Amino acid sequence: MNSGNNIGLKIITLTVLWDEGSYEIETFANEYRSLMTLIFDRIGPEDFGECLGMGKCGTCLVEIIQNHTLTDFGRNECNTLNKHGISDPGMRLACQLLIDEHCNGMIVRLL
Repeated sequence: MNSGNNIGLKIITLTVLWDEGSYEIETFANEYRSLMTLIFDRIGPEDFGECLGMGKCGTCLVEIIQNHTLTDFGRNECNTLNKHGISDPGMRLACQLLIDEHCNGMIVRLL
């Protein structure tokens, strides 16, 4: 994974729990626009992220299990979570979570 284009960048390792499996993923900041694009590219769950990151459909809902400093909710994300009756602050739309150094060690579960 450490090609000539990313030498010197700090590796970010996170774990995704999905479909009775556990996927440890290595990436680095700004390799992907969001957690949704990373999960879609590396794991490829069907029907995941149908609105392509607009925070409107709720198909990229994840539960933050461990180790992430959550950013504030965006307007679309808040509206979508409310529409689905979700008020748990550990439940987020993966399309609204940026991949940065705070994601190192994070564990998320796809819902």
